[in-house]
Amino acid sequence: MPRIEVMGCPVDTFDMKETIAKVEDCVNNRTPCQHVVVNVSKFVEMQRNPSLKKIIQDCNIINADGMPLVWAARLLKLPLRERVAGVDLFQELIRVCAEKGYRPFFFGAREHVVKQVVDIFKKAYPNLDIAGYRNGYFSRQEEKQIADEIRNSRADMIFVGFSSPMKEEFLNKWKDHMQVPFCMGVGGSFDVVAGRTRRAPVWMQKSGLEWAYRIYQEPKRMWKRYARTNPVFLWILFK
Repeated sequence: MPRIEVMGCPVDTFDMKETIAKVEDCVNNRTPCQHVVVNVSKFVEMQRNPSLKKIIQDCNIINADGMPLVWAARLLKLPLRERVAGVDLFQELIRVCAEKGYRPFFFGAREHVVKQVVDIFKKAYPNLDIAGYRNGYFSRQEEKQIADEIRNSRADMIFVGFSSPMKEEFLNKWKDHMQVPFCMGVGGSFDVVAGRTRRAPVWMQKSGLEWAYRIYQEPKRMWKRYARTNPVFLWILFK
């Protein structure tokens, strides 16, 4: 399936099943592959941050994480069939790791949160062989040491749970050194798995209203974010 451009943003037209197959190809080929999801917030940030835009353009797999991007593609008569939410892909890939013997590494969030994520996945998948985990608090001087730790773990997949553009920049900078076949930034997905942040009801996810649920949960932080990004996205779409 070809890669398309939605208002200048590259997006792969894979559905969930095809994305997982592509990820397994990366793992089996043992060549470092960076994955990214794009939603409205990241789309707008790309317009303001040329470095982030270049990193995203260079990613091996790019999924549309938000329904507004899917709707925009359809309005523009582009063949983007469905949303592949990052948190859903993350959890599906952990299932695949348990089934196929791939070894994940978890990097991000506070120590007790990432430890809780590890415990939850180990309970759900007793056969899951976890390569390692680490919290997401570090200085620039520690990056090389962390990249060495991840490389030495011989992980097959790494899931990075901190905010954009920091996670994209870290993976772009260190993926070749870490030699992890599949690298994915998962943002706040660790908090979702740990139960500290709730997903919107399925009907809201399918209706493209997940943003409203997030505002409901974190009104101060999320209101500012959506007020800053949604009008810009609509203006670009209008143009």
